[in-house]
Amino acid sequence: MDRLDELFRMQAAFDEEVARRRQLTYDPATWVQKEVLAMVSELAEILDEVNFKWWKDPKPVDKGRLTEELVDLLHFFLSTCLKVGIGPDELFEAYRAKNLENFRRICGESDRPGYYAPPS
Repeated sequence: MDRLDELFRMQAAFDEEVARRRQLTYDPATWVQKEVLAMVSELAEILDEVNFKWWKDPKPVDKGRLTEELVDLLHFFLSTCLKVGIGPDELFEAYRAKNLENFRRICGESDRPGYYAPPS
């Protein structure tokens, strides 16, 4: 089993356990809303870890705390994928296709204007 498959498996097991213990039975649209709000919250926590407040004295970035917040974000992202029926294979293929398109855009090989960046 590859790592992405394992992440999806672990997240599905956790989601099922939380829903069972808390007796949660939301429809998919409500789940997505809740998951997205959780991701927004985690993004704010990530910002707090990287000194985005220019009006405060900077502190050293704590890689461990930053990693923890990124993992929290990943939990909710994977959970959202599961709630809408996107599995690891579909996510991988969609990512691969989008990554290829992003390279095409930055190299000026796409019909989408505004992305080209000349080589330095």
